[in-house]
Amino acid sequence: MTPSGELLFKGRDWDFDLLRRMHDTLEVIARDELGLDCYPTRIEVITAEQMLDAYASVGMPLFYRHWSFGKHFAQHESVYRAGMMGLAYEIVINSDPCLCYVMEENTATMQALVIAHAAFGHNHFFKANNLFRQWTDAGAIIDYLEFARGYIARCEEAHGQAAVERLLDAAHALQSQGVHRYPRKRRPDLRSEEKRSRERREYQEQIYNDLWRTVPVKNARARESRDEHRRALMELPQENILYFLEKTAPRLQPWQREILRIVRNVAQYFYPQRQTKLMNEGCATYTHYRLMTRLHETGRIDDGSFLEFLQSHTNVIRQPHFDDPNYGGWNPYALGFAMMQDIERVCTAPTDEDRDWFPAIAGSGDPMGVLRDAWANYRDESFVAQFLSPHLIRQWRMFHLVDDPDDPELRIDTIHNERGFVRLRRTLAKTYDVAWTEPDIQVIDVDLEGDRRLVLHHRVTNGLLLDDAQAGQVLQHLADLWGYDVVMKEISPTDGTVLREHVRSAAHPFA
Repeated sequence: MTPSGELLFKGRDWDFDLLRRMHDTLEVIARDELGLDCYPTRIEVITAEQMLDAYASVGMPLFYRHWSFGKHFAQHESVYRAGMMGLAYEIVINSDPCLCYVMEENTATMQALVIAHAAFGHNHFFKANNLFRQWTDAGAIIDYLEFARGYIARCEEAHGQAAVERLLDAAHALQSQGVHRYPRKRRPDLRSEEKRSRERREYQEQIYNDLWRTVPVKNARARESRDEHRRALMELPQENILYFLEKTAPRLQPWQREILRIVRNVAQYFYPQRQTKLMNEGCATYTHYRLMTRLHETGRIDDGSFLEFLQSHTNVIRQPHFDDPNYGGWNPYALGFAMMQDIERVCTAPTDEDRDWFPAIAGSGDPMGVLRDAWANYRDESFVAQFLSPHLIRQWRMFHLVDDPDDPELRIDTIHNERGFVRLRRTLAKTYDVAWTEPDIQVIDVDLEGDRRLVLHHRVTNGLLLDDAQAGQVLQHLADLWGYDVVMKEISPTDGTVLREHVRSAAHPFA
């Protein structure tokens, strides 16, 4: 660690010993002053080409091969070489130890910034947040990715590259519907598992016993009871479509089921990140700002390095206005950082309005305690619903613009005034809720003793039907994986009526 008052570096150049000293110095500040709790860190320096390669393979250091990754690499490289895009300064992996990839082209100041941002900001969030603790196994992900890459490579040798890539194409098309959105029982008792296993075995025997199909059912109630029992054994309705296919698809071979399992496990690994983009980037940005400012205050970086940091930081948190050509919604770095700073203000210098809105934290004098609790126990939707203040709503001039396809004119529904604060906060929070932004599609029923037609329901949210062309393409992949007809009904949540129906037959079933 570099003592207070002694510069960590001068100029732009750096070496690996300097990276180590940067990390050790920042670690003391992060632990002792901010109270952060992080995984051990492993920093690796990569080239621009390696960064492009990481872009192509969803940012993972080890990944199986697929043609789409090569396509993405070629696209990114051509745009980058033409000077039309920049590259991220770092990539961080939710693993134990936490892997931080930094660009070799970075200056010494930028290396300090990305270590502060990734090795401490993101690292602490990964380790502390309950969503990541519940859904991901940071200590096992690297080993699992290594297994996945090796297994798929062996499948390519045994069954041919074309067959494996075709299976991956279908699995990738369904991976957004390949996650468990609710906690599942992790440690079932052995007696219930034994009973469940016995019931499954009996049911499988019934399915493949032709004599069983000839046994008459006495009445409609008995038939309904049998159907309910059958659906319960198949865990229907089922939101995780890849899981259902892996366990139930009649024609899939064992190696194909394992590849579906790999794709859905990777999708599950990324599921918490889809729900915490705002908080995760806000936490990392707030952390790097506090750490780099502290380095400057204690004389470990000079004014020139601090100005270089501020220029990069300002670019990261830039929020284009709604009428700016570059506007693409709320910048998660900008809004997340602003909310973290606003929480600090409420804790240390609250107004009377803040005391009315946030009685539990206003004037508490412990902003880091409040932030650490928020980072651990909230996701984007609940964080915005709980902590977005009227002060920040006014400062950002937020308003809600309604674009109703049935209305020829745009309508401003809510503005930043006394009546609009609650509605604005609730409306903005909803845009971060995956239950609101992602389609709710579930497997409802299938009769394995009959025509084996797979029935799915899409519960329509906010009146938005699926894009017909895209839905048809994805359903075709599903039908090929299932091996038989697939029907998806788009259902009104109010009265249960069928708004639209999609049907696909297996064109090239997997076998």
